[in-house]
Amino acid sequence: SHTGYIKRTPLDIYRTQGRGGKGRMGMATREEDFVEHLFVASTHSYILIFTNRGRLHWLKVHEVPQVGAAARGKALVNFVKLEEGEQVRTVLPVREFEEGKFVIMATKKGVVKKTELKAFSNVRSAGLIALSIDPGDDLLSARLTDGAQDIILATHMGKIIRFPETGVRPMGRAARGVRGIKLRSNDFVVEMDALAGATHILTATENGYGKRTEVGLYRKQSRGGMGIIDIKTTARNGMVVGVKAVGEEDQIMVSTTGGM
Repeated sequence: SHTGYIKRTPLDIYRTQGRGGKGRMGMATREEDFVEHLFVASTHSYILIFTNRGRLHWLKVHEVPQVGAAARGKALVNFVKLEEGEQVRTVLPVREFEEGKFVIMATKKGVVKKTELKAFSNVRSAGLIALSIDPGDDLLSARLTDGAQDIILATHMGKIIRFPETGVRPMGRAARGVRGIKLRSNDFVVEMDALAGATHILTATENGYGKRTEVGLYRKQSRGGMGIIDIKTTARNGMVVGVKAVGEEDQIMVSTTGGM
């Protein structure tokens, strides 16, 4: 959750529903809290936990308490050492630290960085630096890739860029990264994803509207450009809050700030 609670729940308690429904309680949260990260993992996997300051922490899935859908879970500070003001930004389930796998990271100000997964295999209990962050910037997202994916960066004001991962050379853990997208003033990146077999890009806005668009309609560009318009951020739609690369058979979980 946003304020740092974590739990695991058996997947089979979530039944498939039609879109537009009310949903069911997935996690109990306090008034000021909401669900921020949701993913499917095996108990044999590790969780790589990336924070806003570009630091990486490491946790085994089976160490996370298994509780029911309505429970809040346990505070993450019981498992990893976060500094004051440090917040979890993204979590990656990883089964093995294989050769030829990479982690792509992106910041709110459009910086991207690629590092070999093996570089993160020996994380200390206090964590380590995964990305050097500029003052005023935040690590936003991290994805696991095979080194040959197309990457998308999507912004709050409805712009998106698609570029080949090969345009970002692998760097060591402490490096800063390179520009992924050129942003207009007041705009910022809300999501980065790898296309890895995806057929569509799903976009969701803050007022609960969404759409999906065929991947082929997003032309490839060199990294560092301004991108193209993905969706109009009208008064009806609101601004963009989430963008995901999806396939026809994928199912979507949408979580509100109220925990539904």
